[in-house]
Order: sequence, then C-alpha cells, then structure tokens
Amino acid sequence: MLSLRHLAESDRFADVMRVLLALTGIALWCTLAGPAEAIVPALLGAIACALAETDDAWRGRLRGLIVTLLCFALAAAAVKACIGTPPLFAILLPVGTFLLVMLGAASGRYATIATATLILSVYTMIATDSAGAAAGGWHGTLAILAGAAWYGSLSLLWSALAPQRAVRHALARLFESLAALIEAKAALFEPVRGLDRDALHIEFSKRNLRTVEALTAARIALLDRIGRRQPRGRSAARLGMFFVAQDIHERISSSHYPYDELAGALYHSDLMFRFGRLLRLQAIACRERADAIREVAPLRSIALPRAALDDLREALAYRRRSDPPDEAIDDALSALLSNMDRLQAGIEDEGSLREDADISLQGNEPASIREALARVRLRLNRRSMHFRHAMRLAIGMLAGYALMLGLHPTHGYWILLTTLFVCQPSYGATRRRMVQRIAGTTAGLVVGWALLRLLPPGDWRLPVLVATGAAFFAFRLRRYALATGVITLFVLLCFDRVGAGYDAIGPRLLDTLLGAVVAAAAIRFVLPDWRVRRLDDIVADALLAYGRYLERIADQYAHGKVDDLPYRIARRDAHAAQAAVAGNVAELLGEPGHSRDLGERALRLLTALQAGLSHLSTLGAHRQSLPADDALALQALARHITHGFDALAGHIRTGTVAPPLGTPALLVGTSIRVTLGAETVRLIDRQCLLLIRVHDRIAAIPKA
Repeated sequence: MLSLRHLAESDRFADVMRVLLALTGIALWCTLAGPAEAIVPALLGAIACALAETDDAWRGRLRGLIVTLLCFALAAAAVKACIGTPPLFAILLPVGTFLLVMLGAASGRYATIATATLILSVYTMIATDSAGAAAGGWHGTLAILAGAAWYGSLSLLWSALAPQRAVRHALARLFESLAALIEAKAALFEPVRGLDRDALHIEFSKRNLRTVEALTAARIALLDRIGRRQPRGRSAARLGMFFVAQDIHERISSSHYPYDELAGALYHSDLMFRFGRLLRLQAIACRERADAIREVAPLRSIALPRAALDDLREALAYRRRSDPPDEAIDDALSALLSNMDRLQAGIEDEGSLREDADISLQGNEPASIREALARVRLRLNRRSMHFRHAMRLAIGMLAGYALMLGLHPTHGYWILLTTLFVCQPSYGATRRRMVQRIAGTTAGLVVGWALLRLLPPGDWRLPVLVATGAAFFAFRLRRYALATGVITLFVLLCFDRVGAGYDAIGPRLLDTLLGAVVAAAAIRFVLPDWRVRRLDDIVADALLAYGRYLERIADQYAHGKVDDLPYRIARRDAHAAQAAVAGNVAELLGEPGHSRDLGERALRLLTALQAGLSHLSTLGAHRQSLPADDALALQALARHITHGFDALAGHIRTGTVAPPLGTPALLVGTSIRVTLGAETVRLIDRQCLLLIRVHDRIAAIPKA
C-alpha cells in the first residue's frame, strides 16, 4: 500500500494518468463509435496539447487552453492549406517557425505553447502523409484539433478537482533541491588539507542553479493559485513554507570564513567533521520535509540533527575553554553555530506566517497583450539569444524541408520533427539531444519491428499504442532517450494503423539521422551563439545584481530585519544572476573551439562569484538592527563596495583593467571596526572585507 501511495503522489503520476485517460478515451471512441481513420490524428493532437500544458490553476489553464487551441487551429489550417504547394509551404514554414519561437519571448507559458504548436504542425504533416492525402479533405485536421480539445478539457477538469497538487509538488521539489544543496555545502567542511575546494564550489554552483530553478517554479505555482488574495489555511501554510525555503537557501549559501583557512586552523579538532555531519543530517531532514509536503503528512521525528546540534554546541564550548582565543575563528564558529541553529528551526517550521509579514510575490507573466508584445520587440535584435535561436530553427526547418523534397517529397516529415526536437538554444544541449534522439529512435524502431512481428494485426495493438503514448510523458523530463524510444514506437504503431508500419522503419531511421545533421549544422553555422562570447556580459550582470543585494542588506541593518518584497527581489536577482553564470560556464565547457585558458578563466570567475554571493548571503542571514553610528558606517562601506562592483562590471564589459578596491586603510581596518568591537559588528566587518577581496580577485583575472 505504501508503494502504491508513493507512486500516486509522485511528480509525474498525474500527468501520465491524464494522458493515459485521454488516449484511452480517443481509442475507445474511434474504435466503437467514431470514424476509425480519425484515431491517429486525434491521438497526435492530444499529445501535442499535453506538451503545451503548464502547471496553472484552472483559470490560467483555461486561458492557456484557449490560446493553445487557437494557435493549433491556425497552424493546422495553414499547414493543410499550403502543404500541397511546395513553394508556398517553403515560405510559410520558416516564417511561421520564427514567429512562434519569438512568441515564446513573452513568457514561459507562451514559449511552451509555441513549441507545442510547432510540434502539432509537424504532426499535421505526418497525419496528412499517413492518410495519403497531401491536399485532400480536412477530416484529419479536424481530428487533430478534436483530440487536442479533448485532452485540454480533461486537463482543465483535473486541475479544478485538484487545485493544490501542483503547489505541493513544486514545494516538494524545492525542498529536495535544498537537501542536495545542503549536501554540497557539507562537502566543503571536510577536514582535509589540500582538498580541491574549487571543484567543490563548482559542484555547489551547479546544485544552486537547480535550487534557483525550483524556487522560481514554486513561486510561479503559488502566485497562480493565490494571486492577490489573502491566503488562508493550507494555502497560507504553503506560502509560509516557501518563505522558509528562501531563508534556508540564503543560510545554506552563506560562508562565514574561507573554508581552506578554517580547515587549517581546526585541523586537530573534530569541529569541521561535526559541522559536516550536522549538515548531512539536516539534508536528510529536508528530504523528509519534502516527502511530508508531497504526501500532506506531518514531519517525522528529526531527533538526530537536534542531538548533533547539541553535541556541536558542547564541542564549541569546550574549545573556548581549552584552546587559546582566536577572535576571527571564534567569531566565525559562533556565527556558524547560530546559522545552523536557525537552519534547523527552518526545516522544522510548518510554514507559519506573521501577521505583519509582506506576502506579496512578483509575477513573471505579462499583464497585457501590449506588455507581451513589448517583451517580444525587446528581443528582436541580433544580440538576443531568443532571436538567434528563432533564426537558427527557422533556417534549419527550411533546410530540412528542402532536403526532404530532394530525397522523398511525400514521406520525409520526420526530418522536420527531428530537427525541431534536436535543435536547442545552446550547442551543448543540441549535442546531448542529438545523441539521445538517435539512440532512442533506433531502439524504438527495433522494438517496433519486433512488436509488429509478434502482435497479431488489428485492434489488439491499441493498448500498446496507448501505453507508449503515456510512457513518453513518464520519461520525457528525466530520461529523454527512453522517451524518444517509446514515442518512436508510438508513431510506428500509428503508421501501422494505415498499413505502412514495416515501410516506415527504414525511412524513419534515415530521416532521424538527416534531421539530426540539419540541427547540428544549424547550431554550428547559423548565428552561432557560443557561450564564451556572452560570459563577460553575464558576469557583469551578476556584479550589478550583487551591488543591489548589498544595498538592500545594508538598509536592513539600519532599519531592522524585514523580509519585504524589495529585499526578496534583490536576493532572488543576485542568486539568479549567479545561476546564469553557472549555467553559461557549464555550456561553455562543452563547446568546441575554446582554449584551455578560456575554460580556466570561466571557472575562476564562477568560483569568485560564488564566494562573493556566499559572503552576501552571510550578511543577509545575520540581519539585525545596529546602533545608528554602526549602521551609517556599514551603509558607507556598502556604498563603497557597490560602486566598486558597478565599476568592475563596466571594466569587464569593455575588457579594460579594473583597479583594486582594497586600499591599505581598508585592509588594515575600517571605520566600523574601530567604532565598536562587538561580535556581530566584527562579523559584518570581515564579510565586507571578504567582498572587497572577491572584487580584487575578479579584477585580477586576466582576459584570455
């Protein structure tokens, strides 16, 4: 029973069940009551509509469904009307591709709908080709739209009956990503000299990228369900849980002292080991929190991390009694213990909201059609990644169509489908997708050939057809090669419905190889968007975001800790900017043509920016109201560092040498240190000096 419940509460279960019900309904209706020849196009329409689906509440899903069906109808009608006239179709195909990709610049929801519309367009070509009526009647097109409308209606009903499921799963994924981030942080506390901490910081950056994405997904899901209403009951608890997750993220991102220096100072102590063990236990508790959210169950006992926290507290007290005092190390350990204590409280928090809390969230969706068009116009330039991908895919689709006309004019639409799926915005993603697509298609065709030999002809094959369509949605996000294999089997069985199963095996494999070659050529030669060329701009954007984050932190030390919307936006922008650098560097290292020096420079910039964000997060995690004189001194120092980051961003964009920010006076002491020597003020002072060190570290990295 527990395994069945765990399966029912898994992330993909609802999506797979909706697709399974939709495909089963289509198969039964067309077999028992409707026209049997409509089954293939209706199934393809349902799958295309499922690909256009987003995790919105029923109102947002209704609006999205209307837009989706409108786009589907226009695209299917245009394809059906022009497919019999190759010169006209050769104009429509790249223009329509470009417009749909640029439509995705408005928001993530529109991007999903645009991609699904392109897929449906090719499905319309395949359905027309399968029916052997390239310029014939419109029954197949209407069946595609009917299948899409059927799935959309089922999805809308499902969303209305289970409105909070998407929020629960988004929050569960968020806490799972936080657990992985905590484990990466624990690795930094290994009490080993000479450890490659740069590699550990890079791994932490990769996991932080996934956490930032999970935070964004959870925020969008909450905003869609709550809107501007005052949340009540479980909605309020889940919103409070999201704010708790943000606080946990800030605390995990913090760094109170350079880890290599801390490991050296504590080499003969077990304190580093105890910190690492506590973090690993807290990661386990964070995963248990994720399971509790997903299953709507209370959090199980987390006595182990509590006991480990008590043991750590006693070990620190023993060190203070027995070892000679070291102000810097003692302050760092004290702040670390306080941070771990509050982190533990955050994991245990059930999502309580204070009455005076600022619960507003910032949305990503355009407020009007005018704003959506303004976003699209903003990206209509050669420097925009969206524009370059739109041009690249449009030219790739045109090249695939020309290749199709040259080889087998009426049976080569699989070339276009492969080009569409393989051609991604980045070189690394395109290369991975190409390998997965070829491997999956080959495996699917081999299995399909075996099934066609083993299964008797007729409607007995329908359950396999439906199962493969649903399996595609079970695997497509995490195991794309397997998803490609089952969808290949699905389409092969669709061809078999019209008597072309065996005939499709050889051409489909050739078309897949040709489509992959077209996609590879497009990403390589059509407005190539090498990430190394964008690195400096993205690093500069991160430095500017760091400055805005530091300004908000300094204001809170002057006026008291308040997690208001401006502060949360500044914190989110800083983490998103660092995540953008991490993603850029990961793609850059997989691209051809860059030198070893460029790769090393990118990694050095990434680790330096990660260190800077860690020190900012430390300042954010320990926010509290300071005396007026100390707050003014901190604000002056923060302005100095912010101006330095802003100037450094300009130097990086222009490729000029930036002067160091750390003057001899700052390196010896600052006004805030001289004013008062309290532990909190000393912590703030050291973090500011470490930020200055990060500035000078980035400024000293030569341009390769």
